Order: sequence, then structure tokens, then C-alpha cells
Amino acid sequence: MPGTRKLGKTTDQRRAMLRQQVTDFLDNGRMESTVTRCKEIRPLAEKMITLGKKGDLAAYRKAMTFMTREDVVHKVFKEIAPSYMERSGGYTRITRTGVRRGDAAETAMIELV
Repeated sequence: MPGTRKLGKTTDQRRAMLRQQVTDFLDNGRMESTVTRCKEIRPLAEKMITLGKKGDLAAYRKAMTFMTREDVVHKVFKEIAPSYMERSGGYTRITRTGVRRGDAAETAMIELV
């Protein structure tokens, strides 16, 4: 797991949450969450896109072990990754969007560049 943020969860809960959020983010192309969660999602999502750029069977299987839906893995390998072939990194952008009304948590939008 990248970083040292615990996000108020146990290790298993945190890993499951990040897996699901990365899968949803790559499926939709953008997602709004708290700033700290976006900062944790970013390196994981970029690693999945980098695996998609490799395009071989081993990379596909490695992505399948992390992401929770096979159709999203297929989308990453066939649609998202080929569009970033000339780019060597920095596939995502985090934009701060303000504070949440209920608990005043700072929110941000993470999206594919």
C-alpha cells in the first residue's frame, strides 16, 4: 500500500475500499472524494494504467488480482491505456473542490488527464 495514511480503517477494510474506489474511478474516469483518499487512489490507478500499457497476459492477470471487475480491467487495457502510450506518467489530476457541508472535510475531484 502506498503512503502511510490509515484513513480510519483497519488494513483489510482500507485495502478493500481502495480496490473498489480505484475500480470505480477507472470505470467512470472521474470521482469526487476527500483529498486524502484521492491522494491514496492516484498511485494505485496510475499503476493499473501502466500495467495496461504493457498489455501482456501477466500484466492483465496482475491487474485482475487488484481490481474487482473484469469489464473494467478490459476497459483499461483496450481503451484507457492505449490513449496514454506516448505519456510516461501523470495520468491523473486532483483538483480541490472545497469543503463538505456535513463534516467540513476537504473534498477533491480526481480525474483522468
